[in-house]
Amino acid sequence: MDDATRDALKARACAAIDARAAELVALSLRIHAHPEVAYEEHRASAWLAELLAGDGFEVTRGLAEMPTAFRATAGSGAPVVAILAEYDALPGIGHGCGHNIIATSAAGAGIGLRTLIDDTGGSVQVIGTPAEEVYGGKVQLIRAGVFDGIDAAMMVHPGTRDAVVAKALACAELHIEYFGREAHAAAQPENGINALEAMIIAYNAINALRQHIRRSARVHGVITDGGEAPNIVPGHSAASFLVRAEDDAYLQDLKPRVAACFEAGGQATGARVELTWNPNQYAAMNTNPAIAEAFRRNFARVGRSVPAPETPRPLGSTDMGNVSKIMPGIHPAIAIAPPHVNSHSPQFADYAASPSGQRAVTDAAKALAMTAVDVLTDAALRSQMREDFERSCAIP
Repeated sequence: MDDATRDALKARACAAIDARAAELVALSLRIHAHPEVAYEEHRASAWLAELLAGDGFEVTRGLAEMPTAFRATAGSGAPVVAILAEYDALPGIGHGCGHNIIATSAAGAGIGLRTLIDDTGGSVQVIGTPAEEVYGGKVQLIRAGVFDGIDAAMMVHPGTRDAVVAKALACAELHIEYFGREAHAAAQPENGINALEAMIIAYNAINALRQHIRRSARVHGVITDGGEAPNIVPGHSAASFLVRAEDDAYLQDLKPRVAACFEAGGQATGARVELTWNPNQYAAMNTNPAIAEAFRRNFARVGRSVPAPETPRPLGSTDMGNVSKIMPGIHPAIAIAPPHVNSHSPQFADYAASPSGQRAVTDAAKALAMTAVDVLTDAALRSQMREDFERSCAIP
């Protein structure tokens, strides 16, 4: 396909998104107004699935035994491009990560592509991926084979600056519980085993460990149970911690060092410790250069110029990293808030429903749709993206 024909298809996709812009923004605001945490995104997933089904997509719900996961397919055969939607909110904060924008921009991209999929050939899938925050829903989808047969995957995440190349950290979640023995804290403290003291010792050990790990690594967490009353020696304590690293190998090195800090708390106090690692571990993001450069050009077409080369800054962690390890993928960012605004904050949640957040819905949808057109119609691009992917996988 020549460039002029490809550009005409992109223009058609963008026009289709513009025609549905008000509907997409309204859905983004509705999801924002009804935040649902991981695995409980019943309304958001239903609204998205119904929108896509009404637009002619074939929709399958309940993927990987997750009721809020879905796949919406248009077209048939290869190549296959997946646009990923996230829609879970943060406890107590709502959409402080802007997942309402991720969800509706993915749906918008799908709607734009469906209008021309007969001309591009191949197929597009909008995949609803629950529980991105901490629980790693995409990892469950990968295990269930949901991503089998897909040639490329992409999504756009809201942030405080436009960026094409994401630098997301590998991440593992650790749940900790100490089991001690209750006793009267004044009358019989010698009969107690203080589970909270065990946790505090471990917390301080983690603080000591931080000095001796790489600057890019992170260990952080919260104590979720510290006892019932000040006159009772706590017989139970619990915490949740995240361990992050720039690459998957260093994360594996860090995990036993972190676990040793918590084991030390038990040894010091006599409390029994139980450590449980979340099986849905997040991989570091592997941005595909070929798709990223196509997205960069298309991002500029919607007025968001990101010069290359970039100096990527960490975006935290995402289970899109796991997807990027099994196929070519990208996870660019779109600015909805000024740089001084913290993500995962009430202020960022406000921006996710602001005029800048509303504009991001259509800008991201158009850039995704145009990049998908490139992948679907450019055999040379597909060859290069596959070569880039295989090269990155060969790096130890």
